[in-house]
Parts: sequence; C-alpha cells; structure tokens
Amino acid sequence: MRGGSDQGARFPVAGIAITLVGVALLAALVLSINPLREGVADALRGDTADLRSDLRGLGVPGALIALALALVHSILWYPAEILDAAVGYVYDFWIALPLLMAGWVLNGIVCWAIGRYAARPFLLRWIGDERFLKYERAVHRGGITLLLGMRLVPVIPFSLFSYAAGSARVPLWRFVWTTAVGYIPITAVFAYLGSQLEELSLDDPVLWGGAALLIVLLLLTRRVVRSMTADEAPEEAG
Repeated sequence: MRGGSDQGARFPVAGIAITLVGVALLAALVLSINPLREGVADALRGDTADLRSDLRGLGVPGALIALALALVHSILWYPAEILDAAVGYVYDFWIALPLLMAGWVLNGIVCWAIGRYAARPFLLRWIGDERFLKYERAVHRGGITLLLGMRLVPVIPFSLFSYAAGSARVPLWRFVWTTAVGYIPITAVFAYLGSQLEELSLDDPVLWGGAALLIVLLLLTRRVVRSMTADEAPEEAG
C-alpha cells in the first residue's frame, strides 16, 4: 500500500494545468457576468432572499445562472440548500428540480474529474496518507450502497465527496447515476420548500414529510460515517 501511496502522490502536471485553466475561466465568467457575480456573493453570504431577487425575472438566462452557480460550488463551497430553495422559489418545483439536478450532476462530474486527474496528491497531503487511503478502501468496500448513502447525508460536502470518489477511481457511470439517484431526495425537499415559501403552512403534509425525511437523513449520518471505517481494525491487524 505504501508503494501505491507514493505513486498516487506524484503530481499529474497535465491534469493540474487543465484544472487551473478551468478555474481561471470560471473565475473570469463570474467576474464578467454581473448577475452571476452577485449570485455567488449571495450564496457565500448565505443570503437566500437576495439570491431569489437576483434570479427573479431573468427567465432562461436565470436558469443558466443557476447552472453556473452549481458549477461554482465545485471550487467555492456554500450551503447547496441555499441554491435549491432560491431556484425552487423562482422557477417553481417541477422546473426547479430537473434544473437543479442537472446542475449538481454537472458539478459532480467536474469534481470527479478533478479528483481523478489532478487532486489526489493534494488530498493525500491535506487529509493524510493513512486516513485518505483508509477512506479509499471504504469507498471500494462500500460500493454502490456507500455511494448512495453519502449523497443522502446532508452534512457531507457535495463537492468534497465527488473529489474523493474520482480520486478513488470510482467508475464515472456508477458515480453519475448514484449521484443523481442519491441526491434527489434532499434537493427535492429544499426546492419544494422554496417553491412554497410565500404559501408555506404548518398544515402542509409535504412540509412535515420533508422535515421527517431530513431527520432520517441526519440520523443516517452516523451510520454512513461508521460504515466508512468499519472492519478497518481487523484488516489492519491482518
């Protein structure tokens, strides 16, 4: 395993160069488009009301801004639920949900590619060889169940897990479909809450159902995290 760590720690110059060019282009796009720049600022501040105001009335360009904001999340982390609720409010639930899922799947593919072709040596140094290699073993051992479970847990950063999945060499198609299926519930909850913001009532059964779902997902957090480190002690002892 030590040899694999040394090999994984080599810097992939081409992948890093392409990633840096992509980041520069994305930064230029954000700086040059005023609604996108304001939307990024609102998301980073956690200001859902201003983000709704920025997107309202833009129509199709606003939908493109929403997709760009999801893509920006690959390098600037903000609570994804802010975007979900704002887009749900502006575009209504049935338009917002597929729009948001397209954005998050696109974000996941970009982060997977960064993790696969550029980020592994940085993750090894940032997280630590032993911990990161243990994480990779957990991803491989957990398979599809773990990939789905990690998307269901709302407290694990979306982009960080995408980086790690790419670095752990999870096949792209498996990563894409588990991301799409696993991330639908929490995206749907916040998109619906945003769409009903002006008419939200405590009598709404969907509201209570969404709250119950969030509680269940939070309870799953401990189980998913424990599953990532399960059986490590017997393996290390062996």
